[in-house]
Amino acid sequence: MDLEDPRYAYMFGFLQADGHLASGPGQKGRLTVEISYRDIDILQAFQELCPYNSTISERTRATNFSASHRSAIWTVCSLEARNRLVELGIPYGKKSRRIQPPRVPCSRRDYLRGIIDADGSVGFTAQALPFVSLATTSTAIATYLCRYTKLALGIPRLPGRNARDGAYNIMYMREAGVTLADHLYYPGSLALDRKRSAAADVSAWVRPTHMRPPRPRRSWTQMEDQILLTATSLDEAAEQLGRSKNACQTRRWRLLQK
Repeated sequence: MDLEDPRYAYMFGFLQADGHLASGPGQKGRLTVEISYRDIDILQAFQELCPYNSTISERTRATNFSASHRSAIWTVCSLEARNRLVELGIPYGKKSRRIQPPRVPCSRRDYLRGIIDADGSVGFTAQALPFVSLATTSTAIATYLCRYTKLALGIPRLPGRNARDGAYNIMYMREAGVTLADHLYYPGSLALDRKRSAAADVSAWVRPTHMRPPRPRRSWTQMEDQILLTATSLDEAAEQLGRSKNACQTRRWRLLQK
């Protein structure tokens, strides 16, 4: 599994998010990926990429969302394959908070597309606004995505945990969503068919003429940072700087983390 190959980078990202490594007696164990049967094509692509024997099966069961949910399951038992996945960063057992980006050379946008195909969403809100989002409980993955979009696309995001369930919900909307969808789902890339189709629709979005144009981003200066850090309260800083209290709070948090 050479992660500089876009296909394997995507596959690894998908397996990190939606795969499960289980160990058994001795050296027994298996990798399984269970997804909706409508997405079986991606498991068939993985089976072709995998040089080890594997199987694809299906089952129908009751879930919280359906009385008869049909799913497809890809299973790999090879010890060599499992050892390689552990080496790259997929631990045995529960892993949602523990997964981290690979520490070897990697096709990063393909890896992130695999993560988003498995644990993210692409489409439109109820207000017909385009978006790309990721929900994860891994601090490392959330930070990696935000850092990547800032450096590669100039789209800044600051990851923050949801107080209710401790998950990160990172959202790119409007032009940011269009840019990210177009970047990740490029022609010929391996992806879930339904998300590729959604990404194409998102990429085609143009801001309606009646919608207010996006406000230009105002950079922080060293003098503003000094005022922010020495102000007695966020309200005082916001008044002096002509910025919102939320903006001051976020900037101050970032400065104190350095």
